[in-house]
Amino acid sequence: MDLKYGKPHSLMGWADANRARLKPPVCNAAVFPDGDYIINMVGGPNTRTDFHDNPTEEIFYQIRGNCYLNVWDRGKFDRIDIREGEIFLMPAHLIHSPQRPEAGSLCLLIEKPRPLGHVDWLRWYCPKCAALTWEASKQLESLVEDLPKIYALFYATSEAERRCKTCGTVHPGKDYAAWHALRRASA
Repeated sequence: MDLKYGKPHSLMGWADANRARLKPPVCNAAVFPDGDYIINMVGGPNTRTDFHDNPTEEIFYQIRGNCYLNVWDRGKFDRIDIREGEIFLMPAHLIHSPQRPEAGSLCLLIEKPRPLGHVDWLRWYCPKCAALTWEASKQLESLVEDLPKIYALFYATSEAERRCKTCGTVHPGKDYAAWHALRRASA
């Protein structure tokens, strides 16, 4: 029998063999890179200051460790915890920032390919007042290839470009600890 994607195999064996590919800034690697679904394994630790607006649903199955999604909703921040063994179907356009602080954590992430004209947005919000600081959109073809290019664009911006137009706070770029410290201080 000639199966396009091969015979069933151990998902955890795949994760162990591909651990080196699960590195920042996205920590994703495609389990089946040429299938009709986007099926990725996501490792931790990762720390992000961006928020993702996906035009399609996402399925999170937290295999090992815990994670949480920072969520931006109606002008304020919130949080959704996903514990080991839990599954979560995230609705399209929920603006989220996946955080996996635990080393060795693993999440199976399943998404739909983006229909032509349905773009993904990456947004960076002021940690103090939650105003939009910077954003970019892309017709996403690959999470692993496309998102880091947008991160690089934002991280290359000047302090003036990262300054909040509402309260004057400078977004700390990729400095996750500084972003969260500013957020906690203003909460």
